[in-house]
Amino acid sequence: MTPQPRSMPDRRLESGRPSRGLLAGFLAATALCGCAVGPNYTPPKPPTEQTYLPAAVTQLGSAGAAETEQHVVTGAGPRPDWWTLLRSPEIDRTVALALSNNRTLGVAKANLARAREEVTAARGALYPQVDAAGSLGRQKYGASFLGPEAATFPTYSFYSAGVGVSYDLDVFGGNHRRIELAAADAEVQGDDLDAVRLGIAGDTVIDALQIASIRAQTEVVEQVVASDEHTLELVQTANGAGVASRIDVTTAQSQLDRDRALLPDLQQQLNIAQDALAILVGKSPATWPAPDFSLADITLPQDVPLVVPSELVRARPDIRAAEAQLHAANAAVGIATADLYPRVTLSADIAEQGLTAGPAGAAWSVLGGVTAPIFHGGTLKARQRGARDAYDGAFAQYQQTVLIAFQQVADNLHGLINSADEVRTEQQALASAGAALDLTRSGYGVGNTGIVQVLDAQRLQQLAQLGLVQARTRRYIQTVNLILATGGGLGGDAWRPSPRAGQS
Repeated sequence: MTPQPRSMPDRRLESGRPSRGLLAGFLAATALCGCAVGPNYTPPKPPTEQTYLPAAVTQLGSAGAAETEQHVVTGAGPRPDWWTLLRSPEIDRTVALALSNNRTLGVAKANLARAREEVTAARGALYPQVDAAGSLGRQKYGASFLGPEAATFPTYSFYSAGVGVSYDLDVFGGNHRRIELAAADAEVQGDDLDAVRLGIAGDTVIDALQIASIRAQTEVVEQVVASDEHTLELVQTANGAGVASRIDVTTAQSQLDRDRALLPDLQQQLNIAQDALAILVGKSPATWPAPDFSLADITLPQDVPLVVPSELVRARPDIRAAEAQLHAANAAVGIATADLYPRVTLSADIAEQGLTAGPAGAAWSVLGGVTAPIFHGGTLKARQRGARDAYDGAFAQYQQTVLIAFQQVADNLHGLINSADEVRTEQQALASAGAALDLTRSGYGVGNTGIVQVLDAQRLQQLAQLGLVQARTRRYIQTVNLILATGGGLGGDAWRPSPRAGQS
């Protein structure tokens, strides 16, 4: 403020302080609570399905003798540290390291922290905004002020120092809806953090299982190579005794070379899995060697927890995020609706004003203002309709997310049943191949079969051994994927504001 004429009322108080009416007016204004226009958010109804498959599943297939028989335990979902069901201390330590060091998880945490601050910033609009203001100037009036005589007024210096206060009454709840929108966005980030945490834990466990599987397959190939070497020795002995041809020796040598050629590819797969695991735990492959996981040290869970369909929408972070996005879209409709209504604001200035070399005194002013839209070329209505269309899209996306979740659970239930059957058939194939190999070797020793029959039988046994290792690995991975598909025990644990934050 300056001691020159003003467009708003300007009064001086005898006491030099603002009137009690000003203070009472602001207290009354802050006590007002706007009524938010637009639709209030209502969460979607939970699914009505009772099962994920046409018939309820309790037994997850039969894997055969000496294999774990798995059962579904329907009700509560898995525990948050679900990976401990595998009873592998190495996996427990590796997952803990990944959840504390993974860089992608750090990004998600930062996004959540930012979203929380946005909620706090939005809530600030509910309070009076107070700003300090000061000015210092020197002025000379010209003839345009009070006529030609003003040119004789002396040049003077002046100052003003005080505070300005403004307050939006939010009569129609636009600010409340903005708080609701910010809170819903923060809820999305919280659910995204849960999804990242779940994905990192799942990828870490699956990488560990892959490493264990590749090492097991490598052991099988090494055993096959040792068997090939033994076969080659037998053929060379027979050739020396004159009962085997040089072609038999060459054929046996070729088989040995082909089987040895399998080892470099398995080693490459192992190195890739180890490097990927190092990145998951937030380390460089050069500084963090992956543990030597072994399938023999990992226990397949006998009881597999399965959350009921009606609770899946709260258990899975991606579904919760889709619902939070629906909530945000609903709040956006409220904001667009509030923009159609008048906006009422109060403002006040309290300052000390004076000349730098003269008298000074207190001054204050209060101003109430109303702005109401009259004509905007259809912009405001179009924004409201667009917000409603966005809500419809968010609702359709939510429904699609739920359907995909149901599909993933069903797929993994099928996968567990089929992988158990696969293990059983691979066991039978291995037993048959082993018996056939023993018979052909015995026949070769007495001259009843040729080396080609022996090598063919050996090849079948090798394929059966590798097939059994791979089938067991798939059973482990299907179990992990089913747990991940049901939310991994993270339902409701993430930070989330009140579902109706900002509503009145």
